[in-house]
Amino acid sequence: MSDLKPSEIVEELDKYIIGQDQAKRSVAIALRNRWRRRQVPEDIRDEIAPKNIILIGPTGVGKTEIARRLARLTDSPFYKVEASKFTEVGYVGRDVESMIRDLLELTVNNVKEREKEAVQERAQQAAVERMLDLLLPKPAAHHYGEGESAKETQFELVKENGSETSSTREKLRKMLLEGKLDNRYVDLDVQDRSMPIVEIFSSAGMEEMGVNMKDMLGGLMPKNTKRRKIKVPEAMSILTQEEAQDMVDMDRVVKLAIETVEQSGIIFLDEIDKVAGRDGGHGPDVSREGVQRDLLPIVEGSTVTTKYGPVRTDHILFIASGAFHICKPSDLIPELQGRFPIRVELNSLGKKEFERILTEPRNALLLQYMALLRTEGIDIVFEDDAVSEIAAIAEDVNARTENIGARRLHTLMECLLEEILFAAPDTDEKKIVVDGNYVTTKLKDVIEDEDLSRYIL
Repeated sequence: MSDLKPSEIVEELDKYIIGQDQAKRSVAIALRNRWRRRQVPEDIRDEIAPKNIILIGPTGVGKTEIARRLARLTDSPFYKVEASKFTEVGYVGRDVESMIRDLLELTVNNVKEREKEAVQERAQQAAVERMLDLLLPKPAAHHYGEGESAKETQFELVKENGSETSSTREKLRKMLLEGKLDNRYVDLDVQDRSMPIVEIFSSAGMEEMGVNMKDMLGGLMPKNTKRRKIKVPEAMSILTQEEAQDMVDMDRVVKLAIETVEQSGIIFLDEIDKVAGRDGGHGPDVSREGVQRDLLPIVEGSTVTTKYGPVRTDHILFIASGAFHICKPSDLIPELQGRFPIRVELNSLGKKEFERILTEPRNALLLQYMALLRTEGIDIVFEDDAVSEIAAIAEDVNARTENIGARRLHTLMECLLEEILFAAPDTDEKKIVVDGNYVTTKLKDVIEDEDLSRYIL
């Protein structure tokens, strides 16, 4: 994060997202400002609030992808939520604070996994010792006579059998590490994870109750274990996981997760336009305006109670997005507008952009299909005129039906390659060339019939 300059962030985003330079510049600056905030003196650090962003543009132009790639790039905790989720059930919907809890839950799990990886080597060594205990049971207890103490007898046992047991154990260890025992079975007590799940459907603020009840009951009830006969490699994997779990310091994990969320968390609020009130003389839209008012304190900066402890939202970066084709950003309540000072409009995509999307990004659509067919031993080649034709058709269908941006390309590609993908395992042809004529022939009937294209493309 500290090494990434705004120009380098844009450069990285360019590898996956075509166009939208202004949006990339805005998020790059917002991200760099976070790093800058950490470098300033402490007395002013808390005063610098993140500059939240609204991305405005039709669906399928890269709004979500920009936010997702940004989070991956900086390894920041990232959570995507649809704002409309909070209006779904009558006037109540889901508790708005739940997005902070979900973000923290995800971060705790990620930090825990990293901590487990850090202790993996030690856990593996401990698992080997436990496995040797299973393969080589300890000698049966010696019934000592009158006048003999347990301590003396144990000493005798060690003295008599210690070296013998030790050499056998070392031989077994060597065989275990060389994989010579992989086909042997051991009896292992495995934790039974089939616990009844109780879901609580209720009003705002009660979701946390379900989680806490589960934790509370889990601590009161005895752990269910069942004995299973499993092969040594699987048993080693289970034992390593158990040992790693025990070695992880959960207090440290939670502390680190809360700090990470507070300092570098990113929440992507999709479909923010769906909670904007619409002018229409029907009186106030209680549900939508209610959601905006609930969002306000969290975006502004407040403390949210979670099962891991309080989380401050003052420095979480909020990126909102919406198509705003029915309403406009000024239809949001003024207080919320003020919390999103940076507004960026994303452009609609045309033929040129579609051509680049098909070929340029690292995860380009054509590269994906090439990789899929290579698994069947088939090389598929797309000629330049085929790429141009697909892009032209995508632009045309978007203009005639609904503009869903680059997502139209997915539909067209599936329709175009349906026969090839279906027959791939049985075909003897190892090289397939797709040119402009092939694209036109395959999609001509569907495109010409407007009613059909509405349903299929």
